[in-house]
Amino acid sequence: MKFKFVIVAAMTAMLAACASTPQEPVTTTETSTPPQTTRTVDTGSQPTGPIPGTTDHFVATAGDRVFYDFDRSTLTSAGRETLRRQADWLNAYPGATIMIAGNCDERGTREYNLALGARRANAARDYLVSLGVSPSRIQTVSYGKERPTCRESSERCWALNRNAITMITGGVTG
Repeated sequence: MKFKFVIVAAMTAMLAACASTPQEPVTTTETSTPPQTTRTVDTGSQPTGPIPGTTDHFVATAGDRVFYDFDRSTLTSAGRETLRRQADWLNAYPGATIMIAGNCDERGTREYNLALGARRANAARDYLVSLGVSPSRIQTVSYGKERPTCRESSERCWALNRNAITMITGGVTG
């Protein structure tokens, strides 16, 4: 019995020594889009970041969401800065198309939040257009309070849910 145990233990140790672990892609934020592959250095051991022109590259370099104050659809200075980076990225990749989804926190009626989400998405779209992004490349949708990022009933979560999320819908690699 001891002999079998020693053989099994030795085989397990050999297999463990020969096993390699696959490299995981780098994901920068939680998004609804699947992660893209990352490039690696020639040694294959160090990721160098998302491949340019991919959805992950957009999220990593520009950011995919802007946040709004309670019951507001006006852009904050931080939101305008994020949208400036998005416009720069979109102007560098003119084939990319996007959808901007307006979202709200759980407070208020469904109808009110759908209208507020639409105003938020349209505010983001209008700012991108003012920065040179063609309106034909942008779609908007409002999810109101139906697709929260955070599900807790707290001010921290409500603030996270008051946003407009920009999603790449076409024209990128990977």
